[in-house]
Amino acid sequence: MAASGAQIDAGAARDMIAAYRRNKGLPPLALDPGLQRLAETETAAMAAAGRPSQADIVKTVAARMGFPEPGANLSAGYHTLAEAFSGWRDSPSHNAVMLDPAATRMGIATAYAPGSKYKVYWALLVAK
Repeated sequence: MAASGAQIDAGAARDMIAAYRRNKGLPPLALDPGLQRLAETETAAMAAAGRPSQADIVKTVAARMGFPEPGANLSAGYHTLAEAFSGWRDSPSHNAVMLDPAATRMGIATAYAPGSKYKVYWALLVAK
């Protein structure tokens, strides 16, 4: 993801998270266009600011868009989906977002900012 114009394959990310959820006895998440657009907007904002955002702000926006009880993993510095997934899995609070039993939908995006400290910014949003 650390290259200009690089974009995450949302379907591949969904499948990776679905396999993880399946191994934990949970159903997969469906990609949601609204959550996808919000994730893309948020990663662009983080890249422009040069730092990760606060998850509470994004969750509030998602809730106002009609997504009940949203969860958010906002992070930076992971250069691949595998790195981001591993980091989220190893963090109890981020792992809880991926394994939210009430979640049915998701959106995921990245943004690249070559002049910033972290270079790559990530947003995974989940909701009912």
